[in-house]
Amino acid sequence: MGAQRILVLGGGFAGLWSALAAARQLDQLGISPDSIEVLLVNRDAFHGIRVRNYEADLSPLRVPLEAVLAPAGVRWLVGEVGSLDTAAHTVSVLSAAGPQVLGYDRLVFALGSQLLRPPVPGLAAHGFDVDTYGGASRLAQHLEALAERPEGPGRFTAVVVGAGLTGIEAVCELPARLRAVQERAGLAGPVRVVLVDHNPQLGSDMGDSARPVIEEALAALGVELRLGVRVDGVDGASIRFDSGEVLVADTVVWCAGLRASPLTAGCGVATDALGRLPVDAALRVEGLSVVFAAGDSARLALEDGHSTVMSCQHGRPMGRFAGHNAVCDLLGLPLLPLRIDWYTTILDLGPWGALYTEGWDRQVVATGETAKRTKRLINGQRIYPPLSGDRAEILAAAAPVVQRPPRLQPQGGQP
Repeated sequence: MGAQRILVLGGGFAGLWSALAAARQLDQLGISPDSIEVLLVNRDAFHGIRVRNYEADLSPLRVPLEAVLAPAGVRWLVGEVGSLDTAAHTVSVLSAAGPQVLGYDRLVFALGSQLLRPPVPGLAAHGFDVDTYGGASRLAQHLEALAERPEGPGRFTAVVVGAGLTGIEAVCELPARLRAVQERAGLAGPVRVVLVDHNPQLGSDMGDSARPVIEEALAALGVELRLGVRVDGVDGASIRFDSGEVLVADTVVWCAGLRASPLTAGCGVATDALGRLPVDAALRVEGLSVVFAAGDSARLALEDGHSTVMSCQHGRPMGRFAGHNAVCDLLGLPLLPLRIDWYTTILDLGPWGALYTEGWDRQVVATGETAKRTKRLINGQRIYPPLSGDRAEILAAAAPVVQRPPRLQPQGGQP
């Protein structure tokens, strides 16, 4: 009989940590990869630090899978997942070697989420995004190329659509990014950045405590607001709203809405409004005995009446528990329930600083440079896997535990 297989789909925060947690538990039990294989499938050879795609410097945002998975004894395959057959326990994958059908004994679905792109005329052809590394790279190349464009009112005007957390973080970086393009080219002139949303208030559900802080930061950065309007069209030189207003702009960045991977529909279970698979406390998909799910593609009800959100804050522990439990389930061992009893939001507000809130009502704890130090340490250290290549360190980091909230950082502190 050949080796049994735990198949992990996706190499993001949930998928990477699922695979490493499975490898850790097998190591703890003294089980060889020759007996139970952990195989991760990802569309490219990198673990992307997706939550940093809004930043100007993209160079630290891709961690080679090999650097983390190889020391842990996890195999990986670069390929695009095509379809799932949960009855046959197989997944079709298109790789460089051609189409393959992979069998599994336990599956962890961690294919994440993707930007919701509505059928707005011209958006597909002329809109940019920071949803993926590729999208963020295209935006960066576009911004740099603005220096070569003819002078005009839209040349250094950028519009960000979507005033949720991603849109706010993206828009707060753009004034400085546009000015940097001008400076490198020896140019001068006005820079205009506008944040748009169909809601009458910005910040998604940030609440009355946090919203004034965000508004203060946007005003200080010179960001204009257009709230309570919808986009009617984009043509590469302007953006039109249902209010009748037309803004001349060479750059439109779409940050409005996320949905779980559409492949969740192939699991044959009812999903929520965001397309997420319902999971129990052990991260097992409800109704599927050998399928687990974690991260943005899964919805776990929390004990306080809320549910997990699409964020690495929840995706990382969900992954650790899903991978650990996939091994335990395969071997008939008790499963560990995931309990998350805290929630924070640390929002990057560009050169102005950051905002740190606690609780689902998002009570403000810190702002400005104090919060920014914590945000830098989260973005630069806390959410990264160990990059030392040390097997013991990598496996230890994958233990099925929930990290405590990040502490506010003094100058030079550790997360």
